Amino acid sequence: MRTDSSPGDLPAREHLPATDAGTPVLDVVIPVYNEEKDLQPCVLRLHEHLKRTFPYAFRITVADNASTDTTPQVAARLAARLPEVVSRRLEQKGRGRALRTVWSASDAPVLAYMDVDLSTDLNALLPLVAPLISGHSDLAIGSRLARSSRVVRGAKREFISRSYNLILRGSLQARFSDAQCGFKAIRRDVAQVLLPLVEDSGWFFDTEMLVLAERAGLRIHEVPVDWVDDPDSTVHIVRTATDDLKGVWRVGRALAGGSLSLDRLARPFGDDPRDRELTDVPKGLARQLVGFCVVGGLSTLFYLLLYSGFRSFSGSQVANALALLVSAVANTAANRRLTFGVRGRGGAVRHQAQGLVVFGIGLVLTSGCLAALNAATNDPAHSTELAVLIAANLAATVLRFLLFRAWVFPDRRDEPSAPAPSPVVASHRPGGHAAHPAAAPHPMPVRPGPPAYRPLPQRPTAPATPSSPTQAATSYDTAPFRAGDAADQGWGDSTMQMQAVRPHDHDPRNAR
Repeated sequence: MRTDSSPGDLPAREHLPATDAGTPVLDVVIPVYNEEKDLQPCVLRLHEHLKRTFPYAFRITVADNASTDTTPQVAARLAARLPEVVSRRLEQKGRGRALRTVWSASDAPVLAYMDVDLSTDLNALLPLVAPLISGHSDLAIGSRLARSSRVVRGAKREFISRSYNLILRGSLQARFSDAQCGFKAIRRDVAQVLLPLVEDSGWFFDTEMLVLAERAGLRIHEVPVDWVDDPDSTVHIVRTATDDLKGVWRVGRALAGGSLSLDRLARPFGDDPRDRELTDVPKGLARQLVGFCVVGGLSTLFYLLLYSGFRSFSGSQVANALALLVSAVANTAANRRLTFGVRGRGGAVRHQAQGLVVFGIGLVLTSGCLAALNAATNDPAHSTELAVLIAANLAATVLRFLLFRAWVFPDRRDEPSAPAPSPVVASHRPGGHAAHPAAAPHPMPVRPGPPAYRPLPQRPTAPATPSSPTQAATSYDTAPFRAGDAADQGWGDSTMQMQAVRPHDHDPRNAR
């Protein structure tokens, strides 16, 4: 699992801009391997659909995964015939490798992919990418398992698909419904930060991407689809399922061990209502109480079993001390991970040392109760001892929670820290280049004011002739800026704000 640092924090999620007609808003990637028969019908059908229904400029990219038949020639002919189609050749196989390569190099703000068999009805394409264009979501997936989806496929594939998604839910706690549907989209600014964390280069690529995105707090939009199984599919089910299970094990182990630094992707978009300051409302108190009660209940049972075992060969005080010591170490480790969400090994020794101090307080409380019981009766029954210890542990549990929350695992988000880099914002400059912030008399504002009204871009049916040299040179480019600082050259441009549209702005050739 890759643990290298990402290019930077994600910018604020905003509506994409209305750009010139020649600038593609959507780049649809079709990864292929030896698809000389299906490639041309697929591309022509997709191209006709986008021309007829998609309101923005688009691009179709054929990503050839080292095909050995005439697929590269078919892709080249389509690219020469249709200006919106381009072809990319990769010398190594792997759907994930193809998507990573094309998405990393694309300049379109919305990136999508679909299988060459077009099993998914294309009417779901616009609903798939619309939440990404509007800035509502970060990724979007087609779901064959949604209630309103209409799917035609055999019982074998249905069983495999549902079993796989149940495994993801049980092992990786995934909440998305369909990881394997070949119909997904992602915003480019999100892809630039997320893709370096994805290790797989085959069929598990998009599942790993979705799991990491969900764990990082990104928003995944699901679209019910109409899907018809392709009986001529060349996917090797057994080998693919085996590779997917290996990927689930690898990602689960990395997440459990804390080797993935997903904290740099969490809360990336600024105005998250969960981050707003609310007076008199402790952060995460309800969730922590539930987790602490669950861990406390299991620890109490573990402690009582240990006490009963140690009591068979030692006195009550010695058995209590040993049982409390062992259960305290386990309790601290469980609360550290499950209740307070501390991942990784950093600070684990310090936390255990502080937990032992808390254990000492509990030991004094329970030992005092046992001493009082022994003073009251010479030979108390074992059930009486257990009842006294349960009551003492209830009091110790309340004290332990307060100490854990305030001292061992405090919420450090409100403590002063080094100033974080300013949010990434975009500059829109005509002329095909981006202006450097150093050249501006003032720093770029983080939140731009209301944009001027401007019509949506329309695709010209024929190449337009510029009316002036200035118009011919005008284009819109973006560049990443950190407000008041030098531009970060490590990654691509950020998202930009969408220009508002007036109701009468439409193509005069549209009869509606």
